[in-house]
Amino acid sequence: MNDPDIDFQGRAASHASHPLLGDAPRTLPWAALLAMSATAFIVIMTETLPAGLLSQLSAGFGVGEAAAGQLISAYALGAVLFAIPAITLTRGWRRKRMLILAVGGFVVANTITALAPDFTVALGARFVAGAFSGMVWGMLAGYARKITPPALAGKALTVAMAGTPVAFAIGTPVATYLGTLFGWRATFGLMSVITVGLVVWIVAVVPDAAGQHASGRTPLARVMLLPGVTPIIVVVLGWFLAHNILYTYISPIVDHAGVSLRVDVVLAVFGVAALTSIAVVGALADRMLRTLILTGLISFALGATLLTIIGSNPVAFVAAVVLWGLSFGGAAPMLQTALADASGPDADVANSVLTTAANMAIFLGSGAGGVLLATVGPGSFPTFTLALILGTVTVVAVAHRFGFPPGARR
Repeated sequence: MNDPDIDFQGRAASHASHPLLGDAPRTLPWAALLAMSATAFIVIMTETLPAGLLSQLSAGFGVGEAAAGQLISAYALGAVLFAIPAITLTRGWRRKRMLILAVGGFVVANTITALAPDFTVALGARFVAGAFSGMVWGMLAGYARKITPPALAGKALTVAMAGTPVAFAIGTPVATYLGTLFGWRATFGLMSVITVGLVVWIVAVVPDAAGQHASGRTPLARVMLLPGVTPIIVVVLGWFLAHNILYTYISPIVDHAGVSLRVDVVLAVFGVAALTSIAVVGALADRMLRTLILTGLISFALGATLLTIIGSNPVAFVAAVVLWGLSFGGAAPMLQTALADASGPDADVANSVLTTAANMAIFLGSGAGGVLLATVGPGSFPTFTLALILGTVTVVAVAHRFGFPPGARR
C-alpha cells in the first residue's frame, strides 16, 4: 500500500475517488502506524540516551556530569528553535519524503555523536538531532491522520505514539545496560544501524500523503487563534512541565523520601504504568477523549498528593509513581488528537507548536527544579507539581466547548 494520493481527511488529495478510499475506512494501516511508532521510539531513545550514559559521556569527553547533561539540553534547544520553522516551511511537501528525510537525519546525527572526537562536536550533533525531532513530532500526528479513517484517528495516533512509553520503559534502560557492556560510542552506533533499518521499513510500508495546498495554509498566528488551540497548548505546557520536574529530579526525590528504592526500579514502575495507559487510551480515545484527559490529570494530582502527604511510605510512594505513569503514558497521543481535531487541515503547524511547548517544558522543568532543589529542597517538588496540575485541570474544565469537548470525537 503505497499510494501518493491517499488522504482520508479529504484534504489536498488529488484523486478522491481512488479505490483504496473505498476499502480502508473500517481498518487501520497497521504496518504504517507501527513504523511511525518505531519512529517515535527512535526519537525518544535519542533524546534520553545521554541520561543513562551520563557518567560514561562525562569520562569519555573529559567534562563534568553537569556539562555532559547539556547534551540533553542541546537536543531540546534544537527542537525548540526548529520545530515551528521546519514544519511551516515544509507544509506543502509530500509527507513520506519528509518522514524519510527526518528519520535519515537521526542516522547522521547519532553516527556523528558515536564518532565525535570532542565534546563540542557531540554537542552540535545533539542540536541537529533535536532539530530533526522537531520535524518528526510536528508532522507525525498529522501524517497518521491522513492515512487513517477519520473515525479511527484517535486510535491511530495512540498506535503511532506507542513507541514513546516503550522507549521510556524498555528502550532506554536496555540501551543503558548495553552501554555499560560495550561503551557509549557503540550504543549510539547501534542506534544508527537500527534507524537505517527503520528507513527501509518506512520506504516499504508507509503510504505517501499530500502536503497542504498553498491556498489552504493558514498563517501561524491565525492557527493559534483557532478555537481550542491555545487552551490545548497551555495544557501541554502545564502537564509536561509537571512531568519533567519529577522525571528529571527523580533521584533526589527518592533519596529525600527515604523509601529505600532504587531509581531504576522506580522508573521501571513508571514505565509499566505508562504502557498500561497507552492500551487504555488506544481503546477509548475516539469515544471519550475529554474524560480520559481529565482522568489522567486527576490521576497525576492524586499521585502528587500522595507524595506530598505520605511520600515517605514506600507503598504510598510506589502508588504515586503508578498514578503518575498512568497519567503521562497516554498524554501525548490524547493531546495531539485534541489539537488535530481543533486545528483541522493546519494540524502539522499546530503540532509543531505543541512540540515547541513540550521541549520548553524540558527546559523549564530542569531550570525550575534546579532552583527548587537549591533553595527549598526536593521535598517541595510534589507540592509544586500538584499546583501545576490543578491549574492544568482548570484549563481543561473551562475549555469544554472548544479544545476538549465532551462525548465521542466527531
